[in-house]
Amino acid sequence: MEVDCIPFRETGYFSKLICDYLDQKKELIPFFNRFPNLDNFKDQLKEKAANYPVANRKILVNALNGQYVGFQVSDATAEKITLLEQKKTFTVVTGHQLNLFTGPLYFLYKIISTINLSEQLKSEYPEHDFVPIYWMATEDHDFDEINYFNFNGQKVQWNKDASGAVGSLSTEGLDSVMDTFASKIGNTDNANRLKSMFKSAYVEHSNLSDATRYLANELFGKYGLVIVDGDDAVLKQLLVPFAKKDIIGHEPFHKVSESIDALSTISSDYTIQVNPREINYFYLLNGIRERIVKKDDNFYVNNTEIEFSQSELLQELESYPERFSPNVIARPLYQEVILPNLCYIGGGGELAYWLELKSYFDSMDITFPMLLLRNSALLITEKELKKIEKLDLKVADLFLKQNSFINKKIREISNIDIDFSPQKKHLEEQFRNLYQLAEQTDKTFIGAVKAQEVKQKKGLDALEKRLLKAQKRKLKDHVVRMTDIQNELFPNKSLQERQLNFSTLYLEFGEQLIPNLIEHLQPLAHEFLIVKMS
Repeated sequence: MEVDCIPFRETGYFSKLICDYLDQKKELIPFFNRFPNLDNFKDQLKEKAANYPVANRKILVNALNGQYVGFQVSDATAEKITLLEQKKTFTVVTGHQLNLFTGPLYFLYKIISTINLSEQLKSEYPEHDFVPIYWMATEDHDFDEINYFNFNGQKVQWNKDASGAVGSLSTEGLDSVMDTFASKIGNTDNANRLKSMFKSAYVEHSNLSDATRYLANELFGKYGLVIVDGDDAVLKQLLVPFAKKDIIGHEPFHKVSESIDALSTISSDYTIQVNPREINYFYLLNGIRERIVKKDDNFYVNNTEIEFSQSELLQELESYPERFSPNVIARPLYQEVILPNLCYIGGGGELAYWLELKSYFDSMDITFPMLLLRNSALLITEKELKKIEKLDLKVADLFLKQNSFINKKIREISNIDIDFSPQKKHLEEQFRNLYQLAEQTDKTFIGAVKAQEVKQKKGLDALEKRLLKAQKRKLKDHVVRMTDIQNELFPNKSLQERQLNFSTLYLEFGEQLIPNLIEHLQPLAHEFLIVKMS
């Protein structure tokens, strides 16, 4: 297995904000704590150690032990949970939705980045211990985002009427989804292992939260991955004082809004990922998860008849913290309150909204974690690599938009010169002389000269396009094979990791898939990886 890389900026798939962050643009420094490199973790360790209450460790470990009841816990995971009681132990966290059968391939990359960084930190700081954490987004309620995965270009979908937090959804009906999936993958040893995994996770567990925990534990338990469900009454007790500042004082609304305004002044190309609300909590009860809103002096739960006075709401929060579910703005703070965490690993969209949160964390006196862009990779099989080599393609060119990719390659392989740049340069030199002549004789002719130059340049452009089009027809077979391999590696003209499910690769590589990725993905590379699978 070989690994190459290209800068994220050159892929064309990452936002300006994220590329500028990776370049550590000085204007962005106020929006993050420390950039993730091994040396910077030294100060992050000190800051988090001073800021994380020792009492929280016991609460965390008790909650985790309760969450794992009924699951087979690997020795590595059991040891990591026990280590969390000790002051010298810290975490590295990633989070993800409860996508059916893990959803897109990058689910694996997130967790592998987290596992590998934990190992690197242990090598660099042997006096400490580091625990890789997968935070399950059990309280999300957008079922349509998670109820399918892609296999061979088709959706394998779970059709169900759903409301409320997805973690508590019954897995009833997933047996028929399993039958559909099983019919597509054959009966090889690898296919049968996939069927067994799907059945054990989704047919033999009663809710989506337990099913996802089982599956993630099955894939990564031997590496010591610890899975956290934030939908926990014991853990949410720690959130109560911060929830009060949000619901009553609107602290995050003001701070995050200021940060968004400040980011927007740096560049108009920065896309704001999420906007804060005056209250960043949902009310969670009996299959509903609806926003809490304030009208006049009372608080209401959207789309219900539930109503509280301020004193009643605060009493409800104290008595039943599990009924208060943080949104995308408040959840990161919750995570950092309950975990001795150093670093959050996420995709570009996630890091974009984390960059809005630093001043909010500062106002709450909670250490802001280091932000690491997860590994992204293009996995190329031997068969695909042979096609690329036979067509004499450069892997970096496959990232181009398809029309640009075709045009570039046609110019390279054509037996005639389709680049009219020399002719355009010669034309510009001729018109430079005409401009001088007009300047010396009659300046009113300058406009006419300019119009003629534009006209002739357009004529050359049109000839160039016609010639290129003719060559595309002549080299049609080559064009078809080029676009076929690009479409294979970039399905739906998107990154492979955003479309493929891990099952596609598991069918070929089986149980070696994850160990191979763990061996070759490099969390601190800060570049897009190209992995040639063997």
